[in-house]
Amino acid sequence: MSAHQQTAASPFIRACRGESVPHTPVWFMRQAGRSLPEYLKVREGVPMLESCMRPELVTEITLQPVRRHGVDAAVYFSDIVVPLKAIGIDLDIKPGVGPVVADPVRTRADLARLRPLEPDDVSYVTEAVGMLTAELGATPLIGFTGAPFTLASYLIEGGPSRTYEHTKAMMYGEPELWADLVDRLADIAAAFLTVQIEAGASAVQVFDSWAGALAPADYRRYAMPASAKVFDAAAGYGVPRIHFGVGTGELLGLMGEAGADVVGVDWRVPLDEAARRVGPGKALQGNLDPAVLFAPTAAVETKAQEVLDAAAAAGTGHVFNLGHGVMPNTPPDALTRLVDFVHRATAV
Repeated sequence: MSAHQQTAASPFIRACRGESVPHTPVWFMRQAGRSLPEYLKVREGVPMLESCMRPELVTEITLQPVRRHGVDAAVYFSDIVVPLKAIGIDLDIKPGVGPVVADPVRTRADLARLRPLEPDDVSYVTEAVGMLTAELGATPLIGFTGAPFTLASYLIEGGPSRTYEHTKAMMYGEPELWADLVDRLADIAAAFLTVQIEAGASAVQVFDSWAGALAPADYRRYAMPASAKVFDAAAGYGVPRIHFGVGTGELLGLMGEAGADVVGVDWRVPLDEAARRVGPGKALQGNLDPAVLFAPTAAVETKAQEVLDAAAAAGTGHVFNLGHGVMPNTPPDALTRLVDFVHRATAV
């Protein structure tokens, strides 16, 4: 039996498909990470990118939140810049900063550095996913990639940005160069997703972390075609495809249109309103404010119930998640209690 067949009846996969579930499934973005003391222990002295290339370490880190919190899905431990590193881009993930690119992509000549991603470039991913699916059994593994717009913004800016001035200068000023860049990145992202699915991932998520920097008309013109290409590449595998961005309340309908089966919603838009914006036929994922987890348990449960009530009013498939990633200082027990609360509050 394939990994996909094993996980088909899981609450997470059923919710992604809008089917009935025994309880609302829960997983958290960045659930495998700095909020866990066991993560900090195994990562000690190991640089981030190196940790993404060691299959045994990836397997251990990915499994940690499944063991501790009882979440309904594991998310593959990696980073959205891993495929760029794998094709030879000179970049590093600097603690407290994020991905930093040594030589930003600014000209047509720079495109030559973005060669296609081959499965052999990320053989450690294939190995780690195989190890994980053997351990996880019926618990689904979520693979992921960065969306072309977000990957492009890192490459052009040279690192994280709040203004995206170089990115938008290319987008508006050199639209043909921009289109060629994000199309090439779409191929790389699609290849990275394909490797994970073929190795056994049961669902995939495309992170367009910085798409909220775009107005809807600009998203439709400059970002959506490349994202759609990534989703199209995964379509034939029949695994649920999730699309997530931050500050994307104005873009929710377009993000669904790009090809997702599930649209991730940050904490700024209630799920019943998100359902109206997305339109019928899509499940929703989200969307508790990550900062709520620092409040007392009673307050966390009150806010979580508001999310569940809005999801019930939306009347669509719902995967409970945060509206962004787990913050590094989040008390681990708060996450465990939240999983238990959602499961109890929604048990059929």
